[in-house]
Amino acid sequence: MTERAVVTASWLTDAIEQIFAALGYSSTAARTVAESLVAADLRGVASHGALLVPMYVERIRRGSVSRAEAVEVLHDFGAIATLDAHHGLGQLSGDHAMGMAIEKARGFGIGAVTVRHAFHFGAAFRYATTAADAGLIGVAAANTRPLMPAPGGARAVVGNNPIAIAVPLPDRPPIVLDMALSEAALGKIRLAARENRAIPATWATDASGAPTTDPLAALDGMLLPTGGPKGYGLALIIDVLTGVLSGGAFGSGVQGLYADTSVPNNCAHFFLAIEPAAFGSDDFTRNALRLAEEIEQSPTRPSVERVYLPGQLEHERAETAVREGIPIDNSVLAALHKTAESLHVSLGASR
Repeated sequence: MTERAVVTASWLTDAIEQIFAALGYSSTAARTVAESLVAADLRGVASHGALLVPMYVERIRRGSVSRAEAVEVLHDFGAIATLDAHHGLGQLSGDHAMGMAIEKARGFGIGAVTVRHAFHFGAAFRYATTAADAGLIGVAAANTRPLMPAPGGARAVVGNNPIAIAVPLPDRPPIVLDMALSEAALGKIRLAARENRAIPATWATDASGAPTTDPLAALDGMLLPTGGPKGYGLALIIDVLTGVLSGGAFGSGVQGLYADTSVPNNCAHFFLAIEPAAFGSDDFTRNALRLAEEIEQSPTRPSVERVYLPGQLEHERAETAVREGIPIDNSVLAALHKTAESLHVSLGASR
């Protein structure tokens, strides 16, 4: 079993901020990136948290991620804009893009912003909830390198593309759907391989494209989309809304995060903000709350205590982690200290 430490959110945020400040980023930009990564760790989404710092730093040092903090506005037409991130940190371009989408939604009822030549923006929920916190419906999506085949295919053609949608509720956290589109995360397959146990045949294929229960064969093959053709179709449409619509990279044009770190990731992003009041009703949030409460109060099957709204479990997990600390793998913590030391930064003992 992986050994873990428990650190406070404030220590982890300060530590990551120091690392990015040492790379030459402004204190504001460094803090933004740090808060984004820690927000994922707080919610228990370790794959999008502090784990990413060494890879981010390596890419910055090798030049595939720009130190630039500003984006270029290529097109700005009414409720629509297209930005060029020039391979800057995705948290910075993502915040700018969703900020523009929110501003446009205030004026036009809806705001849609795409970003080309982008880099990994962390967890998608963060951008969608920014809109929800402003009283708007928020949507954020990104494309990734191809990891999944079309139904019956033997080559990866669509990415495990994430999408997040957040719906504001009065006086309580928003409903937050945040999902990637594979049936199972690659990390679950790696864990099964280490434990020498079979995986469900719906998780992955072998190298020939045939579904497999062998995790070692799966690691040489491809992930399978959740819901089969439905997940594949949604992944494809997200690639269209991000890469194709922005005029950026799509399909095989998007590079792997952990592939050649001197080559830009070159992903693309899509952000949407919707002003519910523009649809002519003052009852949107109240009705959304009625729907949420109807679901929460629905009967449960035997041995189940409660049902959850999308994002509710993660929100409660984050509240607990703020009070009690964030569990973090010792290997991740060691890599964070090593990365800091390479930049002549001392993080001090974790607390």
